[in-house]
Amino acid sequence: TLLSLGGFLLLPLLVIILIIESPIHPEVFSLKEPPLMKGCWEPNLKLREAERLFEDQITGPESIVNIGDVFYAGTADGKIVKLIGRRIHTVTRLGKLPCGSREEESSCGRPLGIRVGPNGTLFVADAYLGLFQVNPTTGEATQLVSGGQVVAGRKLSFINDVAVTQDGKKIYFTDSSSRWQRRDYMHLIMEATADGRVLEYDTESRELTVLMENLRFPNGIQLLPDEESVLVAETTMARIRRVHVAGLNKGGMDTFIDNLPGFPDNIRPSSTGGYWVAMSSVRPNPGFSMLDFLSQRPWIKKFIFKLFSQEVLMKFVPRYSLVAELHDGGICTRSFHDPNGLVAAYVSEVHEHKGSLYLGSFRSPYIAKLDLSKV
Repeated sequence: TLLSLGGFLLLPLLVIILIIESPIHPEVFSLKEPPLMKGCWEPNLKLREAERLFEDQITGPESIVNIGDVFYAGTADGKIVKLIGRRIHTVTRLGKLPCGSREEESSCGRPLGIRVGPNGTLFVADAYLGLFQVNPTTGEATQLVSGGQVVAGRKLSFINDVAVTQDGKKIYFTDSSSRWQRRDYMHLIMEATADGRVLEYDTESRELTVLMENLRFPNGIQLLPDEESVLVAETTMARIRRVHVAGLNKGGMDTFIDNLPGFPDNIRPSSTGGYWVAMSSVRPNPGFSMLDFLSQRPWIKKFIFKLFSQEVLMKFVPRYSLVAELHDGGICTRSFHDPNGLVAAYVSEVHEHKGSLYLGSFRSPYIAKLDLSKV
């Protein structure tokens, strides 16, 4: 009787699951076996030495910059904020109210990458609204590139991070996908869509050029000192690419570091001439990496997305914060960990200033500050 009842209840469910179309169409791709977490990658608890700043006063400060001792960040409610001491001031709002829900995010705006340009201006990449130049004193915002426009046959659907030359004449930015928006980032990761691009905006001619395409979730971007190349985090592939944007090799691409033990987000310079890379999810070895396992099994991904929303799936992604300092040749020189993200969760960026690391986050309600002298 119990078996009959179970079959009676499960059969309609199975029929529904088979009929429902999956929102994603995953591609099969290969990741190398994750590197052993030893040597520079040896797990530790050093990130737990961080202190939380502005806790429950700020949400999702994805990227952070400073002008002197004044910090600026973009937040999940569409604002650019100025942080002075313990105070938070709103510089400007790029989108329009209301904000707070998934449906409202595209009109509210979601500032992600932020940089300081010449003369102390801010350059901001908003996932939906485009690239902006912002006066940090007056709050005046000028749109340089509009989000959603079609460039070389593809929409700018997920503008992510930005880098600016010292003279401010060239702006490089990542568009993570032409198919998926930021609010559907889990769909992008699970589908492994290879439709991300690196673009260049010329502030004098106002010309917009595609420099590299067919990347799987290009994310953080960082200019190299000679300004002939940019480092680009290709999140889905757990690697960092080097895209040549000027000079004899312009238009070419090679790999800065392959097979990272986590999925990289933003890349920022370190005081020792290297680069800080933030990772909010890792590929443990020894251990089990769900994303590695699923990369060869698109049918399971389809099934999962028929049953669960992105919000539910996020609860099943193990939290593990990892920040690493990399030098030329992709050499890891030190790393700081917070297993389970108990103190610093969902890290998206590492901004170094006066001997401390300020950790941005794409969803945590705080900025974490790590005093390097303590670790």
